[in-house]
Amino acid sequence: MEKVQALVVGGGQAGIAMSEHLQRIGLQHVVLEKARIAENWRTARWDSLVANGPAWHDRFPNRTFSSDPDGFPGKEEVADYMAGYAAQINAPIRTGVTVTKVRRLDSRAGFRVETSAGDFEADYVISATGPFQKPVIPQMVEDPAITQLHSTAYRNPQSLPEGGVLVVGAGSSGAQIAEELRRAGRKTWIAVGPHGRPPRAYRGRDFCWWLGVLNKWDMEYQPGNEHVTIAVSGAYGGRTMDFRRLAHEGLILTGRAEAYDNGVMTFANDLAANIAKGDADYLAVLAEADAFVTAHGLTLPEEPEAHVIPPDPDCVTHPIRSLDLKAEGIRTIIWATGFENDYSWLDVPVVKDNKPQHKRGVTDVTGFYFVGLPWLSRRGSAFIWGVWHDAKFVADHIDKLQNYLAYQGAAE
Repeated sequence: MEKVQALVVGGGQAGIAMSEHLQRIGLQHVVLEKARIAENWRTARWDSLVANGPAWHDRFPNRTFSSDPDGFPGKEEVADYMAGYAAQINAPIRTGVTVTKVRRLDSRAGFRVETSAGDFEADYVISATGPFQKPVIPQMVEDPAITQLHSTAYRNPQSLPEGGVLVVGAGSSGAQIAEELRRAGRKTWIAVGPHGRPPRAYRGRDFCWWLGVLNKWDMEYQPGNEHVTIAVSGAYGGRTMDFRRLAHEGLILTGRAEAYDNGVMTFANDLAANIAKGDADYLAVLAEADAFVTAHGLTLPEEPEAHVIPPDPDCVTHPIRSLDLKAEGIRTIIWATGFENDYSWLDVPVVKDNKPQHKRGVTDVTGFYFVGLPWLSRRGSAFIWGVWHDAKFVADHIDKLQNYLAYQGAAE
């Protein structure tokens, strides 16, 4: 039985940030990672993936990327950055250790943590496993002739069977994968649900900059925020993800995938509405940016062409309601349908309906915390710099609790 003051579960960006702040408050701790540091960046992403934010923005405060600050680092560069930062702060990360159970001690404060490398006792436990735990593949298509995989298993167009591809899901992952397949000469369909599609850049400033000056990174969580799908990309040097443009270039759009029966996939009649919602989101950002430029007297160049919405492609004006996959030559479905939580290792009452229960990472169980979740405290929480600030808040909460527990009472 190894005893530590704090134990962090997960060695990605959240676990590394948590380690830095636990060191700052002088708390002896260990970080347990089931694979390698930032493993998901290396083996659970497609080959050409790049970060969705520019290098100058999406980073820890105390380390820059070695590449172009305005560029979008590739997945291996991001993973190397994480490993480099862990070494820089001398984070006590133990890799290849799987946490199998966390429960409270029976007769005193603290937790027992069972792992593949033995058991621990810890005064504090911080879950830093992140939001990408268990890929979701709808149980819709039962056809051995169709290859089905989640976006986390996709690597490149050459790895797929010959033939057409249907991508289900139009968030950042689905949109980027569909565009890559089309560029590779594959006939590709994409099922588009409700989404936001911000400008990649406007008036000479990246979208991340606009979110900062418009104070949108600090937007607090409201019910429904966690379900907003955003289509944004740093691929090909960074371009606005415009589904109309992609359709005019050869990508075939459909509405949401609804059902599959006897070889035929049917789609909702909502494509035009979903595209319109994305347009409204896009134009609203441009309007706010223009108002900010005027109010602050900035000399950023005007960009009237950014306000021009291309004409609807035929697949929007005449929406596809059904596809016979065999007849269309579709042999692969890529499900870019997100993730669900996996807290099967957690035997502490801090999860309800598979959702972590917390306020800014602090739970009702003294000594147990979450970090690294989307909207943990604000919109920026899921980003590298955002999780760093959330980890600071959690560490400060632990430090405050430590100080109260150390109080011995006034002498009589």
